[in-house]
Amino acid sequence: MPERNSDDLFSDGRSVFGEACATLTVDLDALADNWRTTKKLSGKAECGAVVKGNAYGTGIERAVPALMKAGARTFFAATLGEARRVRACGGGEITIYVLNGLLPGTAPVFKACDLQPVLGSIAEIAEWREAGGGKAGLHVDTGMNRLGVDKGEVPLIAANPGFEVSLVLTHMACADEPEHPLNARQISRFETARRAFPGVPASLANSASIAWLKCAGDYDLSRPGIALYGGEPIEGYDNPFKPVVRLDAPALLVRDVSAGDSVGYGATWIAKHDCRIAVAGLGYADGFHRSASVTGDAKPYHVVVNGRPAALAGRVNMDLLTIDVSGIEGVERGTPITILGGPIPLSQTAAHYGTNVYEVLTALGARYERRYIGTL
Repeated sequence: MPERNSDDLFSDGRSVFGEACATLTVDLDALADNWRTTKKLSGKAECGAVVKGNAYGTGIERAVPALMKAGARTFFAATLGEARRVRACGGGEITIYVLNGLLPGTAPVFKACDLQPVLGSIAEIAEWREAGGGKAGLHVDTGMNRLGVDKGEVPLIAANPGFEVSLVLTHMACADEPEHPLNARQISRFETARRAFPGVPASLANSASIAWLKCAGDYDLSRPGIALYGGEPIEGYDNPFKPVVRLDAPALLVRDVSAGDSVGYGATWIAKHDCRIAVAGLGYADGFHRSASVTGDAKPYHVVVNGRPAALAGRVNMDLLTIDVSGIEGVERGTPITILGGPIPLSQTAAHYGTNVYEVLTALGARYERRYIGTL
């Protein structure tokens, strides 16, 4: 591989090195600042960090050290494989919980790597006991009806857990809808469950609960996830968290298209006037959803070119986007185009995908060159 030099960078430092057609920049300082914000919003509670989904697409190996430097000491992964990666880069000074619990036969791996499963069923508890017990979290279902022991099973478990319950937790189903009546019911049910384990730390608050339900400080440990990565925990509310990711791609070429001509597959986008079309080298194979395609008079998705918004034109392809850059000066082959993140709210991208900001981040593709900035 040839060595990189200053010619491989845009003037603002973003890479244009030619092995990838797009660059995903992750701002580790912003990530750390977002953790500090959630720490402040968590009140007296310890502030953990959720790093599942490869740290929401940003990369566990870089996100975990940045969060540790900011002060995080308790981490949550979804799977055993993710947790082992967290342990490898975080060393022995952190606590790691595995939210998806204990898969059959995996207890020896948990113990060897000093990882704690979040047990969510009587069968898991029985297997953990048979393996010798040890520290583990206990997930109590309070209304999600997903993972977690039933609230009616809590007294029996509390009477004879057979392992050291290090954390009692639940997960909110509707925290992103602050007025939803299930929020109050879940909190009430969890209050009953936690009383069965006096002296054991309790955790309820996710990102939305921390920022808008304002209940993190009522418990011992908060679990921010999407907030750390700049996502809006509740759409339509002011977002106090800084953007962490930015996806940029250089224009592969810029071409003139005459009024009446079509652009892209299916000829679904017709130029209403003479225009200029820039082509960028990414698409749905990179996690930029085909559902953001522009057809007819639908409101188009906008990227940013030379500081100005520019609308997609036509369908999102596997490897290419076409963008109407008419009226924007200085757009030529190699001009950087911001596709998502940075000045573009993740919620805007999510709305055009027909999904949420979680999927936007975790769908970020493997073909991007990942570039990390910040002083951490």
